[in-house]
Amino acid sequence: MTCLIHLLSRRLAPIAAALALGACASAPTHYYTLIAPAAEAPAATSPGLPFELLPVSVPPQDDQPQLVIRQGGQGVALLDGHRWIAPLGDEIRGALSADLAQALGRPDVSGLAHQDARVARIKVDVRRFDSQPGGYALLEAAWSVRVLGGDAPERTLACTSRFNQPVAGGYDALVQGHQQALGRLAGEVADAVRALAAGSARCPGA
Repeated sequence: MTCLIHLLSRRLAPIAAALALGACASAPTHYYTLIAPAAEAPAATSPGLPFELLPVSVPPQDDQPQLVIRQGGQGVALLDGHRWIAPLGDEIRGALSADLAQALGRPDVSGLAHQDARVARIKVDVRRFDSQPGGYALLEAAWSVRVLGGDAPERTLACTSRFNQPVAGGYDALVQGHQQALGRLAGEVADAVRALAAGSARCPGA
């Protein structure tokens, strides 16, 4: 009997290993986007200028395909089963472009010929992009707006913004928190575009 059990164990071991590998391989990967649904984007309060949104830089430690979350004070974790649908810098730029177009009521003309028409050139450098499920979605960015073209003199404004968005548990809520923080950033930038176009502006909170 002992020999039979041993023989069966040897024969069943590869099957058990294959089943275990199959279970690991079938674990689903969840993909997320920072582009908020159109219905949730901020509405335009008054027309602004067409704008060019330059490529967005992000911190190297966050520039990963996986969601990067905080664990305690110093620890971080890369979530292999939870990934961005595109590189993080592209996701942030896409979200800001959509939110700015909605807030300004004007299109993103990046890469399009616009000759001497007045346009707002926007640069965003993300300094912090922290994520803690059940805690917060933190966004800190330095940004600048330069209004150029047309007969008016060129005007420039450079500012920093920080948003600490409380979030509920779960990764969907975390991503939604970042969407909301990006929407708030787009709102501040849009206000600066309109003010610069009118002749003067100052940074939020200044």
